[in-house]
Amino acid sequence: MLTARSPLPAVTPVRFTEALYDRMALAVLLVVGVFAAFTFRQYGLGWDDYTHSEYGDLLLAFYGSGFTDRRALSFVNLYMYGGGFDLLSAVVAKFLPFGIFETRRLMGAVVGLIGLAVVWRLARRLGGPLAGLLALVLLATTPMYYGHMFMNAKDGPFAVAMCVLLFALVRALEEYPSPSRGAVMLLGCALGLAIGTRILGGIAVLFVIAPLALLVGADIRKVGVHKATRNFGWFVLVMSAGLPLGYAIMGLLWPWSVLEPLNPVRAIAYFSHFFEKPWREMYDGVPVLVPDMPSSYVPRLLALKLPETVLVLAVAGLAGILFAATRRTLPVNRRASLLLVLGAAVIPVAYAMISRPALYNGLRHFLFIVPPIAVVAGVTGASLLEWLHARGKAVLAGGIAVLGLGIVAAAADMVRLHPYQYAYFNTLAGGVRGADRGYMLDYWGLAFKQATEQLRENIEARQAMPPAGRTYWIVAVCGPQRVAQVELGPKFQTTSNPRGADFALVLREFYCREINAPIAAEVTRDGVPFATVYDVRGRTVTSLQSSP
Repeated sequence: MLTARSPLPAVTPVRFTEALYDRMALAVLLVVGVFAAFTFRQYGLGWDDYTHSEYGDLLLAFYGSGFTDRRALSFVNLYMYGGGFDLLSAVVAKFLPFGIFETRRLMGAVVGLIGLAVVWRLARRLGGPLAGLLALVLLATTPMYYGHMFMNAKDGPFAVAMCVLLFALVRALEEYPSPSRGAVMLLGCALGLAIGTRILGGIAVLFVIAPLALLVGADIRKVGVHKATRNFGWFVLVMSAGLPLGYAIMGLLWPWSVLEPLNPVRAIAYFSHFFEKPWREMYDGVPVLVPDMPSSYVPRLLALKLPETVLVLAVAGLAGILFAATRRTLPVNRRASLLLVLGAAVIPVAYAMISRPALYNGLRHFLFIVPPIAVVAGVTGASLLEWLHARGKAVLAGGIAVLGLGIVAAAADMVRLHPYQYAYFNTLAGGVRGADRGYMLDYWGLAFKQATEQLRENIEARQAMPPAGRTYWIVAVCGPQRVAQVELGPKFQTTSNPRGADFALVLREFYCREINAPIAAEVTRDGVPFATVYDVRGRTVTSLQSSP
């Protein structure tokens, strides 16, 4: 199955040309883009959206004022993050006929599409045209990635930036020990983009340790210690020429980072400790303080939230890559690239299990490992089809059918959950219905958009009017109150106190109460309520909070 020319060969089991596989990949990108264009306005706001939009405006003011308006450099704690996506959205909103939040949804989709394209080219580079196509399709039908790309201003862009960095590192390793100018410039840009989006981008240093050790070890056997040391030094020297470009890009996206030389170090120190008052989130049916989440948190949620096809192919691929990396009959540069992708998928998980940081909001902070997982799955799937092809057309057809069914099932789940794909759980968890009592689903409150739309339609249909003496309705909120206010509009006033409220809008997570009152609006998926609006007029409700 593996040859000396390539550990994961270009697969042509049905005699398709490379050009046809590439056309199919372009068609997939086009289809995803069309779906995104027609649906981006259906995604609601998350907890952080309003604050991030303010950060974007402040960054725009910073650059527009010639660096004199410095409010962005001390804005809450967002100055510790890069604001490239927020700045881009603020700029684009000046020219598009959409509101700022709709523009942010659209730009999230654009950035997500870029990530899909990079995954396609990366997997194609490692395993051939079919591997690239499979990786693209598998990532596009991974609900966690697709759902987050519309509404996650932090983790979605960071996942794409890390994917670009991974591609740049693969190219650099392929050209070891004499990287081209293009490889140097690409790595510099990618490094600045990743770290300028989030300081966590520096974790990529851990990804390259094993690949570089493999390259140097092979070089020592081939040319001796002295020449191998010189080659390594030359590689590091040439690649470091891209650092000034990376630093400039980092500064553009994250201006606070270049105010003082040690600011990036201060950001690392800030994020190395949990910086908020601990709260509880539901994990495996138990409300757990987020700093006390078990070491099983990330691998368990990966097992429950990745589509089964991606999960099986990725696990098999990780084992296969470890085996391929030990085969000296394979080109050492290719083995190093495989180890790099393996590290990008595994090292962050292992680090979280060992260091036990505060863990919350599902896997959104680990969204950046989903693209390399898709690459591993795509390359493995292509290699598997080659192996099946050698065993006859009937066997190959069966394998294609199983793979296709898995992809179609994941896509069907995404359509059924729309626009809450990020809340997806696979059949191992029993879907969202099985995961409802054990884990967080719509933890960012996206369903508030649809719930408030239903409430307004209900009021208009009944031609209801606010109580005498008021021109507005009062809505008590359990969940992201700022989001509720934006979604409700000016004819409503939000509060956290249900006394005297007309309606109660609650996120149907464990910390919000179910209320014994008529339901004015409700958003459900697979029979699971995500958000409910209760009509509490004339009723005494003392609290919306639950104490599990």
